[in-house]
Amino acid sequence: MIYYYNGDILIRTVQESDARAITDAEIAQGWDAEVEKYEMRFRDHEAGTAIALVAEYRGCIAGYINVYPNARGGAFGGQGYPEIVDFGVLEKYRRNGIGTKLMETAEKIAAKHGDMVYLGVGLHSGYGSAQRMYVKRGYIPDGSGVWYQDRVCEPYGDCRNDDDLVLYLSKKLKQ
Repeated sequence: MIYYYNGDILIRTVQESDARAITDAEIAQGWDAEVEKYEMRFRDHEAGTAIALVAEYRGCIAGYINVYPNARGGAFGGQGYPEIVDFGVLEKYRRNGIGTKLMETAEKIAAKHGDMVYLGVGLHSGYGSAQRMYVKRGYIPDGSGVWYQDRVCEPYGDCRNDDDLVLYLSKKLKQ
């Protein structure tokens, strides 16, 4: 299914072959990527538990985003709110509006399933541009504090500044 197309940017549902293409592109730019994560997103999409989207820029895979309409994990897990998971734009395609179109599309999908959407954002510097983007889009911290490995990190608890250290943000959606 095609969600958006303007001649340069195409937002569409994921295909099985996208898992390898995304993984290879991320590895080529120096990111730690494993194909199993993207294969899982495809399986979740096929099972109907997620809406997995891919962005193409002039015919090349450029980014991805996933919406879980009834998310089970994170700060609002199990409460009937949609969660945005695994949002990324390959570095060579940034600053072309791809991230904005992916987020707009994901939020429109989320609005069909609830009046609020949430996401977790990493806290290390590699997530700096995402952190700024979410604030500009109206996301605010949920108030539960920092999470580590899918659990609230207790005050003064041990954690590591890796991809598992996140802050959950939420945004009210118009219905």
